[in-house]
Amino acid sequence: MFRGVAQLNLDSKGRLAVPSRYRDALTVRCGGHLVITADVDKCLLIYPQPDWEPIQEKLMSLSSLNPRIRDLQRQLIGYAEDIEMDAAGRILVSSALRDFASLAKNVVFVGQGNKFELWDKEKWEQVLARDKGFNSGELPPELEGFSL
Repeated sequence: MFRGVAQLNLDSKGRLAVPSRYRDALTVRCGGHLVITADVDKCLLIYPQPDWEPIQEKLMSLSSLNPRIRDLQRQLIGYAEDIEMDAAGRILVSSALRDFASLAKNVVFVGQGNKFELWDKEKWEQVLARDKGFNSGELPPELEGFSL
């Protein structure tokens, strides 16, 4: 399980050093083979390849006759790229994906259980600052009765 937030830098070639605390787990889980794709929130999602495969299969099994499903397939599958951690624990984020997520030098790497999110640092700070209704009592029904 991946959790935690790390502030990182992309180098001029678009390479990113995966935080060392995740490297061993990724090597064991997938031999460093990852899939990176675009998310609807304009960040990037990074999955160990074995965790991505069932998601892609499920997405592709849905009817592409539905325009909303087709749009989601285009985005998630269309942008998906196989990547591999190098010996130094770095991954290469393509220019197409960097452009999609408006990634500059300063990025945030966020553990989300079975995957990571990769955000532009400024966008991440905006996401954290916006009121999501939690303070005003507007909880989704799935969270009713949930306690930390």
